[in-house]
Amino acid sequence: MIHIIYYTILIYFLLGGVGFYFINRKKEHEVARKSYIKFVMYFFIINILFFSIVLVPVAFRYLSGLIIGVGLIELFRLFHQSDYKHKRFFFISLLIYCMLSAGFLLFGTLQKELILFSFIVLSIFDSFSQITGQLWGQKKLFPKTSPNKTLGGLIGGGLIAIGSAFLLRSLYTGIKLESLILTLGLVFFAFAGDLTASFFKRKLNVKDFSKLIPGHGGFLDRFDSLISAGAWVAFCVYVLKF
Repeated sequence: MIHIIYYTILIYFLLGGVGFYFINRKKEHEVARKSYIKFVMYFFIINILFFSIVLVPVAFRYLSGLIIGVGLIELFRLFHQSDYKHKRFFFISLLIYCMLSAGFLLFGTLQKELILFSFIVLSIFDSFSQITGQLWGQKKLFPKTSPNKTLGGLIGGGLIAIGSAFLLRSLYTGIKLESLILTLGLVFFAFAGDLTASFFKRKLNVKDFSKLIPGHGGFLDRFDSLISAGAWVAFCVYVLKF
């Protein structure tokens, strides 16, 4: 079953690669190169997390701790670079981050099938919201905070993620209504987490959290949606009793 799921992910990435080709074919060489670097790095990150969940679940817990720790360093680094401006905003952001991080750590302790289900749905939404947004998105949702987010990207990525959740239903043993609520929450919190991270950067007047991941704007730029969506899944299990 797991190998079938992995092959399915590879097919999604192949489709994503085709999408990136159409997105980048008319762009300047340097812009297209950075886009492809981002896509390749994302592929490696997805594989590392996928196999840690499937083969050594405890490794995913350690990776979760690493992601949270590096993200925390990035937050304080940007606060320092801003000469400690917006103190109240920073500490409220830090409190929210710590709450989400606690939920994300709990997410890492769940049954690996549920973690895998959530992770794949989230990754598909992340990838295809960007692809469909760049191909067909015209109406910008938050032009000042995150100019790349479009209505077309949100709808396109959301629909593909929900459809994928149906195909992956063998990984989630809950009833259909619970699966739908879980998936809708994954999409919402993934989007909200990414948007919140962008708002934090705009407030502190910086472009990237760091240069640690080539093609990406730092650990939080890559994992903000995973942290918030993982916290949502933990809330569903421990509070809503899914």
